[in-house]
Amino acid sequence: MPGHFATTTLNLSTGSAERITDLTGACEDFLARTAEGGDGLLNVFVPHATAGIAIIETGAGSDDDLLSALHTLLPADDRWQHRHGSPGHGRDHVLPAFVPPHATLPVIAGRLELGTWQSVCLVDTNKDNPDRTVRLSFLG
Repeated sequence: MPGHFATTTLNLSTGSAERITDLTGACEDFLARTAEGGDGLLNVFVPHATAGIAIIETGAGSDDDLLSALHTLLPADDRWQHRHGSPGHGRDHVLPAFVPPHATLPVIAGRLELGTWQSVCLVDTNKDNPDRTVRLSFLG
């Protein structure tokens, strides 16, 4: 099955606080360089055991709401069996079960097909690892 394939990595510093980072612009820039106006799929993957990819609205409080919900579902306390790093770090290793480390999105005519308020975001609750890699892959 012939097709166009391109891939790149983003290197991000998320700092020492829990953070949701909007990757939409970086995804759009990557597609502008590689999709050549074609149709296909964009895969976004974070190769870390303590981070995930979410498609959410940002800037209107939803990103803070997501972090708050994760605190409720996955409290940063000493209940976790995985016990290295800062207190409660074990919950960071459970995060990808709730916020998966990948998303595959449609690309039409070289453009990311998101809903009006949707953004592609890195969700990182791990304060112990401020350096993240995100792989973007386009399959036309």
